[in-house]
Amino acid sequence: MRIVSWNIRAGGGSRAAAIADQLERWTPDIVALSEFRATPPSVDLARLLAGRGLGHQLCTASPGFPRVNALLVASRWPLTRVRLRSAPAAEAGRWLLAHVAGPHALTLGAMHVPNRVTGRKFPFLDAVLGMAHTWRRGPALLVGDTNSGLIDLDEEVPAFNAEEDGWIRGLEAAGWADAFRFFKAGERAYTWYSPNGGNGFRIDQAFVNRALQPRLRAAWHEWGTPTGGRADRARRHALSDHAALLVDLDPHLA
Repeated sequence: MRIVSWNIRAGGGSRAAAIADQLERWTPDIVALSEFRATPPSVDLARLLAGRGLGHQLCTASPGFPRVNALLVASRWPLTRVRLRSAPAAEAGRWLLAHVAGPHALTLGAMHVPNRVTGRKFPFLDAVLGMAHTWRRGPALLVGDTNSGLIDLDEEVPAFNAEEDGWIRGLEAAGWADAFRFFKAGERAYTWYSPNGGNGFRIDQAFVNRALQPRLRAAWHEWGTPTGGRADRARRHALSDHAALLVDLDPHLA
């Protein structure tokens, strides 16, 4: 089972068809897209994904606010939205929790954490961490653009603070492992580069709880390209300013 989490940047725009093509090349069973919108390109992207086997879909985009960033989860298996009191209620468009009725059921939480300047980031992080500490719903993972990372390890220049670093360490202490670090430990990798300084940061993650960790087989970041193949520095932003995160789970272990 493969899960792909990707911030597609501003709803996909003219890149929507190429984004769908890239997703198809990654052969996902579930995709979780950040910066999905209710704009025509995003709507077309959802339709393309449905035509390629990902027809079970949940979305937080609102037609009344078509240019506001939201989330899309699309799956080969039926999805049921899960609503918890402990979830980040004030950021309904940036949080989506879904039960996936696959061969071995799991729950997926998709998120796009607000930036610091909004003043809403740390309440959002606190809500997610509180939910993780009290989780009693079986195998689960949380994926998305968290705008957070570990101090030094996930940044080329200083940017992350103690709260963001502590949030990730707090998830680990609660039993939710960073899937990439589960395999790569101290390896440096960056999923977004600042447009001005060109400095790299790893701000796209998947956190897998203890019940799901025995099924975890691989996790890696990959840049999308219009024609497939490896993305060099000049081409890495062709489809999005973020790298995708791919997570493989063993489909045979319950």
